Amino acid sequence: MAAPLLPPFIRKMQDQEPITNWAGNLIYGTTNIEYPSSIDAVQQLVKKYNKVKVLGTRHCFNTIADSKDRFISLRDMNKIIALDEKAQTITVEGGIKYGELAPWLNEKGYALHNLASLPHISVAGAITTATHGSGVKNGNLSSAVEALELVKADGSIVHLSRKDSDHFHAAVIGLGALGVITKVTLKVQPTYMMRQYVYEQLPLTQLRKNFDGIMSAGYSVSLFTDWTSDHINEVWIKSKVSDNAASPAQDFFGAKPATKNLHPIITLSAENCTEQLGVPGPWYERLPHFKMGFTPSSGKELQAEYFVPWSHAVDAIFAIQNMGKSISPHLFISEIRSIAADDLWLSPCYHQACASIHFTLKQETEEVMSLLPLIEKALEPFDAKPHWGKLFTMSAAKLTSLHSRLNDFKKVVSGYDPQRKFRNAFLERNLFA
Repeated sequence: MAAPLLPPFIRKMQDQEPITNWAGNLIYGTTNIEYPSSIDAVQQLVKKYNKVKVLGTRHCFNTIADSKDRFISLRDMNKIIALDEKAQTITVEGGIKYGELAPWLNEKGYALHNLASLPHISVAGAITTATHGSGVKNGNLSSAVEALELVKADGSIVHLSRKDSDHFHAAVIGLGALGVITKVTLKVQPTYMMRQYVYEQLPLTQLRKNFDGIMSAGYSVSLFTDWTSDHINEVWIKSKVSDNAASPAQDFFGAKPATKNLHPIITLSAENCTEQLGVPGPWYERLPHFKMGFTPSSGKELQAEYFVPWSHAVDAIFAIQNMGKSISPHLFISEIRSIAADDLWLSPCYHQACASIHFTLKQETEEVMSLLPLIEKALEPFDAKPHWGKLFTMSAAKLTSLHSRLNDFKKVVSGYDPQRKFRNAFLERNLFA
């Protein structure tokens, strides 16, 4: 209400405050940002500007979404469009967050197959960067996409579905290169209840003997470690109530059940973590690690993550374990997860199941950027691919060698955006160099 009373120069100063990502490690290259609320408005903006990028919920740690020219934000395009109970799909606008969609969907008796650790990310942003949860039978979040609508560089609308040509498989994980994703249709399933148990101090030797059994012990399993001992710090097992006993096993491959709720970083309060100790709850209150109602304004951290083929998972984990003394001074915690294979061209799990090794690092940019090449070198024998939205130092040539369809993807991009309207420095450096 007071805004109209502010002098124009004060309002302009407020509008020009730098835009940062969630962690605060990145200041975006422009403060020019538009907030369309309709598909028509998106089309007009795309046609109006020569260079533009879509900015999501700003949870990426690198410059994949950056622009020095202008942003479009789909913040105001966050509506639920249609629930098709016969086809078991939900169609939503691209700007909706999983934390907004999930409770509504649950009330209607449906659920998504998986969620990421944080529920505060947008659907379009998550799928275009191959964001994921965990589970040996669960693909990343983009694997639930059945169809999408996007606005191309000339302002035209294209509709793609899983039943269409290869362009669908190129566009879902599109890195923001093909256009503005305005609508997404996701596969849903009947709702389900879950419970989670946490176990402490899993001997590392058990990974050599029983890795498959450990990672398949629940619907979603995460291992947390700081690489400083011969144990995994915590094992988080999330299971459907119908599949899981009402009390935890007293011995889980040598790990013992926690007696209180825990944070992945053992020294931090578990107040904002999802309920543990086997307390039943709906899927969307158990699959994430952090509660829907807890909205982080920032996280003073850096993140990197690498995917290795499942057959190399254990060897890759021990290769990183051998680097513990170099990594741990800069680390908050690491998480190891499983992701099923999919058929999306730029997915790290294209035609192969993977394990991911995630690093939540201290916000020591210089030290971390010096550490990442060492991690990448250690993981090189295992064909490790980086997460598109997190920090990495691999060259464009290396990424091309790892992603068998990357050259095909670039041809599709050139057809959709011949004037390079959606290109930015990240895409030029990592795909087109």
